[in-house]
Amino acid sequence: MDLRLRGPSRRPRRLLAAGAAVVVLAGAGTWTAVASDEGPAVHRADRLLSAGDVRLDTSYFTAPGGERRPAVLLGHGFGGSKDDMREQAEELAADGYAVLTWSARGFGRSTGAIGLNDPKGEVADVSRLIDWLAQQPQVRLDRTGDPRVGMAGASYGGAISLLGAGYDDRVDAIAPAVTYWNLADALFPNGVFKKLWAGLFVNTGGGCHRFEDRLCRMYERVAESGTPDAGARALLEQRSPSAVADRIDVPTLLVQGQRDSLFPLGQADAAARAIRANGAPVDVDWIAGGHDGGDQEVDRLRARIRVWFDRYLKDDKAVDTGPAFRVTRTGGVDSTDGQAQLRGASGDRYPGLDSGREEVALTGREQSFANPAGANPPAVSALPGLGGGGLAQLSSLGVGVSLDFPGQYARFDSAPLRDDLRITGSPTVTVHVESTSEDAVLFAKVYDVGADGTQQVLPSQLVAPVRVKGAKSGKDVTITLPAVDHEIDRGHRLRLVLASTDLGYASPAAPATYRVALKSDLSVPTAPAVTTAAAPLPTWVWWLPLAGALVAAALLLTARRRTAAPAPDPELADVPLQITDLSKKYAGGDRYSVRDLTFRVDKGQVLGLLGPNGAGKTTTLRMLMGLIRPDGGEIRVFGHAIRPGSPVLSRVGAFVEGAGFLPHLSGRENLELYWAATGRPAGDAHLDEALEIAGLGDALARAVRTYSQGMRQRLAIAQAMLGLPDLLILDEPTNGLDPPQIREMREVMIRYAAAGRTVIVSSHLLAEVEQTCTHLVVMDRGRLVQAGPVGEIVGSGDTLLVGTATPVEEPVMEKVTALEGVASAVRTDDGLLVRLGADGSASRLVAELVRLDVPVASVGPHRRLEDAFLTLIGGSA
Repeated sequence: MDLRLRGPSRRPRRLLAAGAAVVVLAGAGTWTAVASDEGPAVHRADRLLSAGDVRLDTSYFTAPGGERRPAVLLGHGFGGSKDDMREQAEELAADGYAVLTWSARGFGRSTGAIGLNDPKGEVADVSRLIDWLAQQPQVRLDRTGDPRVGMAGASYGGAISLLGAGYDDRVDAIAPAVTYWNLADALFPNGVFKKLWAGLFVNTGGGCHRFEDRLCRMYERVAESGTPDAGARALLEQRSPSAVADRIDVPTLLVQGQRDSLFPLGQADAAARAIRANGAPVDVDWIAGGHDGGDQEVDRLRARIRVWFDRYLKDDKAVDTGPAFRVTRTGGVDSTDGQAQLRGASGDRYPGLDSGREEVALTGREQSFANPAGANPPAVSALPGLGGGGLAQLSSLGVGVSLDFPGQYARFDSAPLRDDLRITGSPTVTVHVESTSEDAVLFAKVYDVGADGTQQVLPSQLVAPVRVKGAKSGKDVTITLPAVDHEIDRGHRLRLVLASTDLGYASPAAPATYRVALKSDLSVPTAPAVTTAAAPLPTWVWWLPLAGALVAAALLLTARRRTAAPAPDPELADVPLQITDLSKKYAGGDRYSVRDLTFRVDKGQVLGLLGPNGAGKTTTLRMLMGLIRPDGGEIRVFGHAIRPGSPVLSRVGAFVEGAGFLPHLSGRENLELYWAATGRPAGDAHLDEALEIAGLGDALARAVRTYSQGMRQRLAIAQAMLGLPDLLILDEPTNGLDPPQIREMREVMIRYAAAGRTVIVSSHLLAEVEQTCTHLVVMDRGRLVQAGPVGEIVGSGDTLLVGTATPVEEPVMEKVTALEGVASAVRTDDGLLVRLGADGSASRLVAELVRLDVPVASVGPHRRLEDAFLTLIGGSA
């Protein structure tokens, strides 16, 4: 491999394979038309590309049009694959980009060992993919071999975006999200091993053997000793964007999560400072979510990334790329729907993490506390691995799980605050530390303590670990605490806690005694130039006082009527689900995602929700679960109208996009922890019944890290079944499972419904749906196509399979579709699938086909769900 990196001479940096950069293994690939709610139809081509002895599984998305367009590379998160990026790729393609997604080495169908973005592995692959894009007729070129290209992705995919820009000067703009700048700092902060997150990395990658040998050996060495060494730091730093800090000089949109104990805000801060020093435009966006949960703001961020690329890839100088700095703030709970209220604050420049510092005096004498033998029991701050699980949902409301054990920490309090205080950035404090051991490991955190002293909130569940070397002789240490954006109300106190243990980190196993004394006040940044967007004033504020008062009263009465929940419908009290005239259009979209949808689900049914990409299935499920509000129509569950936070949702269980589990705990312990976080009585969980249905057996006592993918899926289903909800919603429950595991999952769903409960399952596996479901709802482009029992839809006599001696050409197909009595017609490998209209008949169809010179060889009714599905949606899939 020829590595040409830009060094001090500032020469172009490109990573090219010797000889042909990319070899296409799968010929022209497989082209698939996919639906898009945002624009024209998008085509996807799947190909295996050769990168030396490694095969990369790729998908290429384009929309019709003869003009050349900029390209975008989308990288996936760790443990994922190219399929995770499909929806965003389709949106960008419909917006005028050529989009390439790929599964990184060791993930999806790509081969090779996981190298954690090794410059000679994953980063070199990026340059090979850019070489391939430069050869595509749809892609705009800046010069021969140099396509106009941007990169985006989250977490692992965000890091490869930064590294791609650092190693290949053909990358023109990037938008990395919730990712790292220095992986060694992320996993070994201040010399302390972040053991739980590191373990999750290895577990999610499929085990140590799936990684490059030196990475595996490094992990095992550090995990065993509990202390990172110089070699481990050097290995991770060499694969970090910080290693090429002086080479990243392209427009960069940095998105980072506020609820992220894996890659906290300081990682984006370091990236912003370095890239801006190279003279490139940099905008920073702090979202309300992260690896530890919260609101990921997916729709808003995708829109902002599109605008960013419009400006810097399409050269559209008229677009507004947004503020230089934006932070999402949570402002309590909306009493009408129970959801966290989010509002953006912004500044004309990025303030960094130490802008507008104020000093807050702390009081407290010198204190002694213990590091217990084995560092057990550990204090709890964040719960790594629950970013997709139920506990994570609480973090959007500022609620978390934190626990400090008496005798294992020191605390220092401020006086009650006289005014509200907004902390935006990293607080700092200096303390004096002594230890009976040579080194001390402390975990620093700042709590927001309520006026009554009982309510204690750890902002974003973040803690700063610090290793104090030479503590036996005493040492002054300045601690930089995690960056947060958090408002402390007047009358509340700030509490600094220094603990000896934390669940997420490795602490010294030998017992020791620490002594800590304050040496400074707590210095907190306030970022005064960052202002929260004000809510628009109601128009009556500007009217005359009398008229204003009348209008205000009218608005109040109207609001009360509007927010009052509709009365339950007694006639639907035993009906699990009734959807009536449901509609939803997302902000900025030109088309409805769901339009005038009506169907009913009765007790004991296993209902399959089917439709091509863009049909509106996921949007429908999100409205059903109360996650988003419809624009029109109504959803009733057991007669109660659904709104976010509706009490009747306690009768609904859901499995959507997997669940997060703590790998070191057993399956049973994970479920018990999840249920405890709901605050409901333990007896209401019906844990044993849910587990019996899920069929995990003795595996419940084993650590989740030992589970197969199928066992994890069943555990996730069991989590959704806790409380034995009357209505269970499963979105793609068989993703990633092999055939025996799929069969087991089918039996789980059938057993659950057998007791009179109801299951709704959304799946792309039509043969599996046909065997599992009793009823179907088929959607296309947001509308209902057909609903009814499976047998009725599959065996519908109005659909014929017409075998032909030779393939039917497109001009003839258009004539067949236009025939009187034909509702739709789709080409198959062996002929045609024709659905007859109310006035159609088989005999008339055959006569018309003969008249059109279609070489009819056979005619008969179809009997497969796949055939019925393709016929019903008219080829949209």
